[in-house]
Amino acid sequence: MKERFLAIRQVLLQILVLNWLVAVLKIVVGILFNVMSMVADGFHSFSDGTSNIIGLVGITLASRPKDEDHPYGHKKIETFTALGIAALLLLVCYEISRAALNRFFAPVAPDAGPLTFIVMAVTLAVNGWVVYYERRRGAELKSPILAADALHTRTDIFVSLLVVFSLISVRLGYPLIDLLASLVIIVIIIMTAAQIIRQVFDVLVDRAAVDHKMIEGLLLAHPAVKLCHKVRSRGPEDDMHIDLHISVDPAMSVDASHQLSHDLQQEIKANIPGITDVIIHIEPSHRLK
Repeated sequence: MKERFLAIRQVLLQILVLNWLVAVLKIVVGILFNVMSMVADGFHSFSDGTSNIIGLVGITLASRPKDEDHPYGHKKIETFTALGIAALLLLVCYEISRAALNRFFAPVAPDAGPLTFIVMAVTLAVNGWVVYYERRRGAELKSPILAADALHTRTDIFVSLLVVFSLISVRLGYPLIDLLASLVIIVIIIMTAAQIIRQVFDVLVDRAAVDHKMIEGLLLAHPAVKLCHKVRSRGPEDDMHIDLHISVDPAMSVDASHQLSHDLQQEIKANIPGITDVIIHIEPSHRLK
């Protein structure tokens, strides 16, 4: 397990460095050439790095053993970290919006020179490789964090294509498209922040993390389980906790019921990625009649 955490952390660190290098490159070149959409995309790439930090925090805390004061672990620290990142994204949106308004009232002609196209081509190539690499490593390591981050990065490709479109428009003599593209990117960043806030809220209020019907169907397939009910779930996608009740034959021995509970726990964890803890309460079937 420790080797798995170290491997996931190494992938996230590599992606973090790439995201922030690309972000700095786009922001610097965007400012030098007065391309607002590229600057906005640069800050969007910077926000991608913050999602890598969330993953790094989560992996670091997940690798720490539970202790007497924290019997459920330290995962909610990651949740509060996500709130701070959402606030940072909203602050970035405010700054980009203010710059866009200033550009609207005091127009500055952007310069879509060859260097801007080269930077965006590099960005698209890096994002494409990141999606492929994270998806492959996520599947190999069975990591929900890497799989989710790969999907996030895939959306960045569309944002970068929007910037390329705005650069082409500037070259064709439509500089206003650059300003409009930056506003679209602002909306995308706001939607990202809203998604983070919603996920944090779901974790803090212990919203059901798994489809209970799926778990019931999985357990009822076992011949010894007469009934499965009172299924509850909570937690983030990579640290879900499940507790439930099952009814069994009253004549089943303690040893047999204990082994059944252990087998069912392993069955649930094997079929539903991200579950770290399963508590099964066993009761005799006659109590339900």
